[in-house]
Amino acid sequence: MQQARVSIDPAFVVAPVNRRVFGSFVEHMGRCVYTGIFEPGHATADDDGFRGDVLDLVRELGVTTVRYPGGNFVSGYKWEDGVGPVEDRPTRLDPAWRTIETNTFGLNEFMAWAKKADVEPMMAMNLGTRGLQEAIDLLEYANHPQGTALSDARIEHGAKEPHGIRMWCLGNEMDGPWQLGHKTAEEYGRLAAETARAMRQFDPTLELVACGSSSRTMPTFGAWEATVLEHTYDVVDYISAHAYYQLDGTDHASFLASSVDMDRFIHQVVATADHVGARLQSDKKVNISFDEWNVWYLRELQSGQGGLPEDWTVAPRTSEEAYTVLDAVVVGSLLITLLRHADRVTAASQAQLVNTISSIRSEPNGPAWRQSIFHPFALMSKHATGEVLDLRLDAPALPTAKYGDVPLLDSVATYDAGEGRVAVFVVNRDPAQAVSFSTGLRAFTGVELLEAVVLADDDLTAANTQDDPDRVVPRPHPSAAVTDGALAAELPPASWSMFLLGVQ
Repeated sequence: MQQARVSIDPAFVVAPVNRRVFGSFVEHMGRCVYTGIFEPGHATADDDGFRGDVLDLVRELGVTTVRYPGGNFVSGYKWEDGVGPVEDRPTRLDPAWRTIETNTFGLNEFMAWAKKADVEPMMAMNLGTRGLQEAIDLLEYANHPQGTALSDARIEHGAKEPHGIRMWCLGNEMDGPWQLGHKTAEEYGRLAAETARAMRQFDPTLELVACGSSSRTMPTFGAWEATVLEHTYDVVDYISAHAYYQLDGTDHASFLASSVDMDRFIHQVVATADHVGARLQSDKKVNISFDEWNVWYLRELQSGQGGLPEDWTVAPRTSEEAYTVLDAVVVGSLLITLLRHADRVTAASQAQLVNTISSIRSEPNGPAWRQSIFHPFALMSKHATGEVLDLRLDAPALPTAKYGDVPLLDSVATYDAGEGRVAVFVVNRDPAQAVSFSTGLRAFTGVELLEAVVLADDDLTAANTQDDPDRVVPRPHPSAAVTDGALAAELPPASWSMFLLGVQ
């Protein structure tokens, strides 16, 4: 059995854990909103029509921020359609996902839901088919207390208090030719800068996200970020990054190493942003909002199998992935990478929350349940507290077809001095062989094992379903032990593990 070791020392810190890394995403896509978070008449629905069973799972998942209302959807969205008396709201076509949008659910409904879910909103605005005036109108409607036409309209619509939204996305994936209002980097950079400056005239404390590349594989990647930041560097706080991963055939090793690509993506965006900052002689650091990421089988969507409907319908089933054990391990690895870059990735949104490429599934008039990918997210959100440590990994190489030789393990650790607790998260990327794992904890005393769980299965295709919602769950780690102040465990093939240690 191969050996791998991680050395952990509280003196070497990356950055504090930023709770915004555990964000999610609600888009008017598929059934994420309608029969997802919102289903009046459901047995668990409250007076606002929000599904109580889904709300309970959202709280358990530990989501901290939610990006809304898109996504591709936002680039053709008129926010005014989703406010005011429901019976007066227009029904529209949504060309992004070939659906009919009833506008029964809009800004004020989302903000009421976010309050009940105890999440911070991250609002995206349409810079595709619309522009600066519509953006600042939305800001005034949402955030100004009272005394203007727009703020008084919000009050008349039942939202008496201003929403106080702090985080705003300046459009979505404007580098993508599929996006309504797709622009060149020059066109978008100028519009984003103008919009950001106008928004800051209303409130200089807002946190603004400029669109980065929608994928590291885009032909404009790198050049896009550089040009956009040349325009916006002084007026934005974040540049966005989006990445989705999927299994290609039976290449399990490459799929399990997906976070290597995410890691390179982050390094390259940081390098580009810092280069622009140096050129502008600025001491400011623009951080990354990784506000779309997940496992997503885009081939099926693009081929029409389980993808976009041929006919215009309301809330069709779109990209309702049945996530497997293998998918869950990859999601755990991607979260490890986001945490490991806590100094520069200070916000992230897993796409999406319910039904569409989601951690939570629900059925109309039926139950809701946790997908396999729910579990690593929920446990890391709950237990990754304090500071992210700069650990040292000593592991053999694993050959992969897509990324070359990669470390056999992927790992991150956090240390909460106030709680006297270290959390270690580790993925064994080898799809076929177990690994003997140990940690060096010489800087700590009184080390004890508080909890150890592993997500693994002999059947890597196993998934949770409506009939068997707990088929894939983390289980107690059978071999984990602390001896003479050191943790040791055998990590099964293709597995995600969590170890909680009490320390002094």
